Amino acid sequence: MRAIRLHEFGPADHLRLDEVPDLAPGTGEVRIAVEASGVHLLDTTLRKGEPGPMPRPDLPTIPGREVAGVVDVVGEGADTTWLGRRVVAHLGMVPGGYAEQAVTDVARLFPVPDHVSFSDAVAAVGTGRTAQGIVELEPAGPGDVVLVPSAAGGLGWLLVQDALSRGASVVAAARGPERTARLAELGAAQVVDYGEDGWDEALDGVTLVYDGVGGEVGRRSMELLRPGGRLVMFGYSAGSPTAFDTGDLIRLGITAG
Repeated sequence: MRAIRLHEFGPADHLRLDEVPDLAPGTGEVRIAVEASGVHLLDTTLRKGEPGPMPRPDLPTIPGREVAGVVDVVGEGADTTWLGRRVVAHLGMVPGGYAEQAVTDVARLFPVPDHVSFSDAVAAVGTGRTAQGIVELEPAGPGDVVLVPSAAGGLGWLLVQDALSRGASVVAAARGPERTARLAELGAAQVVDYGEDGWDEALDGVTLVYDGVGGEVGRRSMELLRPGGRLVMFGYSAGSPTAFDTGDLIRLGITAG
């Protein structure tokens, strides 16, 4: 099979398309003929060899942990009814998604209906469950003004849609005109480019921030919250988490989690 492998930590051009042996599922496993693979910020962190939530992999490695496709081989002890079915799976701590084949335990499989594309299924299996966890922790409501930095990313895109579906007013923020132009399609009350000076000056009455950016943008987003507001942090694509202390929470009269 063909697979994209990383032989040396560093930039994206360190990834190489290689021919490697076909995979064989073990006991209780299946093999998936991969049609779509997920690519995440975590994958780029691991590719660079930077410290993060997961240990650096041994090299060479096939990156990626989310795949969708069709089950083409069933291992011993696995339910044979999975054979030929459209599925999506998160491979967990074991990489191997950037390849034509992937092996995983049947417990990780989710069936994909015919009307759902493999690319949409991959977007839902990891990013979707993260978004669900965030909104379960702090759901938006009809009276909320929700600010979503990095709204043009996969996770932000889902958070904007969820807040809108709950009747909230949404401010969708991203960096650059190409990304903000896409956000206009979602129906947000405001779309702002946080790459521009003064991006936050016209924003008022924010009650909930879903912060996946951190850094300066996250800090300024927090400062926009009115008393009683909520800050939910789930990442820091800027490179560092939003910095605050107990004094900031007391001064602003907000909660953070």
